[in-house]
Amino acid sequence: MKEKLGVLVCVWFLVFGPCLGRFVVEKNSLRVTSPDSIKDVYECAIGNFGVPQYGGTMVGIVMYPKANQKSCKSFDDVDISFKTKAGGMPVFVLIDRGDCYFTLKAWNAQKAGAAAILVADDRNEPLITMDTPEEEDAKADYLQNITIPSALIIQSLGDSIKKQLSKGEMVNINLDWREALPHPDERVEYEFWTNSNDECGPKCESQREFVKNFKGAAQILEQKGYTQFTPHYITWYCPEAFILSKQCKSQCINHGRYCAPDPEQDFSKGYDGKDVVLQNLRQACFHKVANGSGKPWLWWDYVTDFAIRCPMKEKKYNKECADQVIKSLGFDVKQIDKCVGDPEADADNPVLKAEQEAQIGKDSRGDVTILPTLVINNRQYRGKLDKGAVLKAICSGFEETTEPAICLTDDIQTNECLESNGGCWQDKAANITACRDTFRGKVCECPVVEGVKFVGDGYSHCEASGALRCGFNNGGCWKGTKDGRTFSACIDDHTKGCKCPPGFRGDGVNNCEDIDECKERLACQCSDCKCKNTWGGYQCSCKSNLLYMQEHDTCIGGNDVKTQFSWGLVWVIILGLAVAGVGAYAVYKYRIRRYMDSEIRAIMAQYMPLDNQGEVPNHISHGNV
Repeated sequence: MKEKLGVLVCVWFLVFGPCLGRFVVEKNSLRVTSPDSIKDVYECAIGNFGVPQYGGTMVGIVMYPKANQKSCKSFDDVDISFKTKAGGMPVFVLIDRGDCYFTLKAWNAQKAGAAAILVADDRNEPLITMDTPEEEDAKADYLQNITIPSALIIQSLGDSIKKQLSKGEMVNINLDWREALPHPDERVEYEFWTNSNDECGPKCESQREFVKNFKGAAQILEQKGYTQFTPHYITWYCPEAFILSKQCKSQCINHGRYCAPDPEQDFSKGYDGKDVVLQNLRQACFHKVANGSGKPWLWWDYVTDFAIRCPMKEKKYNKECADQVIKSLGFDVKQIDKCVGDPEADADNPVLKAEQEAQIGKDSRGDVTILPTLVINNRQYRGKLDKGAVLKAICSGFEETTEPAICLTDDIQTNECLESNGGCWQDKAANITACRDTFRGKVCECPVVEGVKFVGDGYSHCEASGALRCGFNNGGCWKGTKDGRTFSACIDDHTKGCKCPPGFRGDGVNNCEDIDECKERLACQCSDCKCKNTWGGYQCSCKSNLLYMQEHDTCIGGNDVKTQFSWGLVWVIILGLAVAGVGAYAVYKYRIRRYMDSEIRAIMAQYMPLDNQGEVPNHISHGNV
């Protein structure tokens, strides 16, 4: 029976497996900093185990052991240790390829105190990915305990390092994972290729543990829009010649279109491969429905709860148990069933067809052929499937300074701003700094504080800028108060710069000193003037009773002159008023007289002839009496 299964699985892998798939080797850089003869930057392949320091670097010295050079047995047996004393540089152990698994080499080196392991290839070939062994071929009890990073280097580089070490030269190396993952913007897109099967040994156990531990971080990142997560499931199709076989019927749905291997590797007992395909499909549909409702992060709850409530060992790995979990999360089972469709139909299932198409590598990402596989920003993650390691990798995918707060916690990165302020500018008095902590380290960038933007190089100088700058820390300018008077070198209508106010001189930033106008003879220069210096100004006066005229910087006559001048002005005003009164009275009298004369003449004209009227003849008739 196992032989038949082996033939069938081989056929599936010939179609979709690594034999014909485009497998991409994920790499990081290795910089040899000394000696000068091999100083250069080289590529190395990231191992698919241990904890690569995504987003970071590691500096160390190389040691090539005199014995156990393939690291296939414990270094305790040959009395070799790579542990460093306090203040010493970490040790990168150079190991030869061959005779045992890569993981065993790394484990033995880690137990001996190595900080990283460099495996030198034993043949002239392109770099490959060092992978974990199959559980049936090796004990896996130590696999999840490997925490040091590993790298495979080409044969020629390994030979060059050995040659320099044999001469007594110290070989210094900087392992750099900062560009191992793209980091183009403020959102990380990642995929998790997984499987609902829980009967696949240590890999399934570590996968379940990872999902449970990473759920909280994943949901926070998703809810706040920092990430876009998509789960995926690998399926294979049954070759047409085997569609009617017992194996395909038990391992496939939709007439051989979507298949999975038997969970127990035994067709005569337990669950079949098609049960796994259906549950994978149900999980994919749950994410699709949850995403449509605006809550894609609930996929993590569904998968975690299903693993706890519906394990294969308890014979609960079925639709009934899955429906209970779906209902408990507040979703309609009918929506999920509609997405799942009819597994007996001789037709494509849209969800699983899309999954098969997604397995094919595009651009920089290779084909997905290994479960589980994590893809971050279209690059396959290499290393231990561990919450901390994966979170570091995701955090390295953010554009620097855009990473969320969860990426800046103490348990996954070191705050470089804590030591010497990261070498950046700071104003201790105002408690502001240009040092900004990032996942990759730090940046020196002038800050924005309470709406006030600081400008400068961030290292030696930052200066408040903008209309509001004087309201915050006085714009970084000098300010002083004395004798109840306050002066400032910050000018409100200037967007930057500091200038000492009138009466002071200095740089305007650190100090402004009062100018003694009297001592420097800048004011009160007339012969009768007296000068008194004040903070920020001066006062001028005159000797005796003289009056100081500031606009002319001179003194004029005293109180007597001022009094005579004042009375003379009064008499001039009085005389002017008198003349004006007399003139007005004369005009008044003249106009009244003329008016009366004209009235009298008019009256008299009515009763007596005037000189200018002619005489009228008076004829008296004497008639006959």
